[in-house]
Amino acid sequence: MLNMTIPVKPIRLLIFEDNDDMRDSLSILFKGSPGILFTGAFADATRAVDDVAATEPDVILMDIDLPKVNGIEAVWQIKQQFPAVQILMLTVFDDNDRIFQSICAGASGYILKRTPPARIIEAITETASGGGSLNASIARKVLDMFPRFNAAKPETETLTDREKDVLGLLVKGHSYKMVASELNITLETVRSHIKKIYEKLHVHSSGEAIALALRNRLV
Repeated sequence: MLNMTIPVKPIRLLIFEDNDDMRDSLSILFKGSPGILFTGAFADATRAVDDVAATEPDVILMDIDLPKVNGIEAVWQIKQQFPAVQILMLTVFDDNDRIFQSICAGASGYILKRTPPARIIEAITETASGGGSLNASIARKVLDMFPRFNAAKPETETLTDREKDVLGLLVKGHSYKMVASELNITLETVRSHIKKIYEKLHVHSSGEAIALALRNRLV
């Protein structure tokens, strides 16, 4: 019997970054990264929706400080048309206010521009499967933004205790690997739990799941 390996679909990646050196460096990195299909890089987001339609990315790296149309506005425009596309914000500083605005617009998380290449690749891989990156401060801002309800919505009541544990760690800003370590489960099990969480909550990203969890006082 032949031992056939099912090929893994590469992650289609698009970049919006106005700094020429940064954009070129990232382009070189991703063109040489196994598992990533680099679909293009743009210096501004003035035609973001058209650019996404043309390149069909799974994940977008979006600079916050873009000229003409900033990254936060671009996220909102893209998510209106392509809700399943995952977006990671690129930022020089850990600017909680603007990162928070990006998450509210629909971004899944953020990475700093000084992040080592290996961690950038890891963040993209996690984001492609529905993960993201939030820190405790930003999670708290999300919590403060929403009114508190005494009763959870019906869809949140279907989460198991373990799924609530996973969701709670996402709120704290844990990566998939950190969740696996904290709960002493495999990375694949974490992905399975998160997939079920998204299905039950009818969301497409960790940002949406976290907002819903905090709004309904699940964590």
